[in-house]
Amino acid sequence: MLKQGTNTLSTGGAYTHNGPIDSAIAYLQTGACGDNGESCTLVEVTLTNPTSPGSGSSVDLSLVPPHEFSVTTGFGYYNGCDGTGADCTSADCTTAFHQSGDTQVQVACQVDNVDLAITFCD
Repeated sequence: MLKQGTNTLSTGGAYTHNGPIDSAIAYLQTGACGDNGESCTLVEVTLTNPTSPGSGSSVDLSLVPPHEFSVTTGFGYYNGCDGTGADCTSADCTTAFHQSGDTQVQVACQVDNVDLAITFCD
C-alpha cells in the first residue's frame, strides 16, 4: 500500500508520480495491517526537489507503536543518491525509528527528481 493522507496511491506494483510527494506512507498489507499501517513495518516518504540545503527528500522506516515489525522492509534512492537507503530485517533493527526521537535514521537525498525503490520480503 502507498498512501498519502486518506488517498491510496497504489496497492502494489510500480507507481510513477510527477511532482513532489509529501508525507506518504508505504507498507505491505499482510491482512494484519490497519488502514495507516498499524501493526506493520512502515516506510515514511517525502520526495521533493531541494529549494535550500537540507530541504530535499527524506525517507525512513518506522516501528514506532502502533507500528511494529511485520516483514523485512527496505528502500533505496536511484537516479540520484544511488546506494543510499536502509533495510530492516528484524524487530530490533537499528535503521528504523523505535521512538519519535530517533531522527538519525532518516535518510536524506538532496538531488532533484530522485527516484525511490521500496521492497518488502514476506
